[in-house]
Amino acid sequence: MTAPLMPKATAVWLVENTTLTFQQIADFCELHELEIQAIADGDIAYNIMGVSPVSNGQLTLEEIQRCEADEKARLEATPLEKNVKERNAKAKKILSPTQRAEKPSAILWILKNCPEVIDSQICKLIGTTKPTIASIREGTHSNMANLRPINPMAVGLCSEKELEKAMLISQQQAELKENKGKKKTKKKATSKADGVAKKRGRPKKEVTEKEKKSAKAKKEPKAKKETKTKAVKKDSKVKKESKTKAAKKETKSKTAKKTSKAKAQKAE
Repeated sequence: MTAPLMPKATAVWLVENTTLTFQQIADFCELHELEIQAIADGDIAYNIMGVSPVSNGQLTLEEIQRCEADEKARLEATPLEKNVKERNAKAKKILSPTQRAEKPSAILWILKNCPEVIDSQICKLIGTTKPTIASIREGTHSNMANLRPINPMAVGLCSEKELEKAMLISQQQAELKENKGKKKTKKKATSKADGVAKKRGRPKKEVTEKEKKSAKAKKEPKAKKETKTKAVKKDSKVKKESKTKAAKKETKSKTAKKTSKAKAQKAE
């Protein structure tokens, strides 16, 4: 059974308006017996107005009278109040103050007993945020000294099926991450091997007879062209030399003629 919406205010009303024992009131409001005694003595909650659980529909007068007659009996909430846990498990919107206060303890229980559950799944299960989960994991939560691990299934924050489902989903996601990491490492290794092969140079391929013949056929026309160019160069050189020799002979004949004419003129 979950606590009433305002446990201390309900306890104040029950202390003031009923003859129930401190233990009965403590069990119903989920408070300590000494705390109920302190409320009765006026040491605690003296400024809190009492709230009737009868008007809220959490208790009936018949149930209060039954427990007043028997001190060992325990107060049982109305059927609607009994099913609060089931409703909270289906739609985690309506939570009692005690359930809200026990969320950090439930997170601590999951972190200790189910460490494989991912933060996103814990947020869905308990209805919390990732920063609060990180603070509890690191021990920086504001109320860390008073936190004690509490099973969230016992409190009504989640069901056993939901917890098992969250564990399966977290395991699947972990496997997917591992597979992605392996693929990345393989790609890096292959890329490094390719880079090393490029630096060293590709291995030489075995040359077949057909390739050899085609290479020879390609080389032959080149050799022919080279011989032709050499022959043309030689012809041009010979022509130039013959021309220079003829020019020298002409100059010599001209000079001889001039000298013969000069001698003839002197003789006359």
